[in-house]
Amino acid sequence: MMCGSKCFLVEMEHNGTKQIKQVIARNSVGARKVIRGEYGAEVQILSVKEEKRNS
Repeated sequence: MMCGSKCFLVEMEHNGTKQIKQVIARNSVGARKVIRGEYGAEVQILSVKEEKRNS
């Protein structure tokens, strides 16, 4: 885990199914980069939202 990292919820469509994946990254661009690296360029990212912590 990097310094300043946050938890993001990425809503994506892969092979015709919608999925929500939890990703740890510094910003929303980094979260998109993690998803693209894991699933490739064919995945369609619908939204990226920062997950709020209840502390």
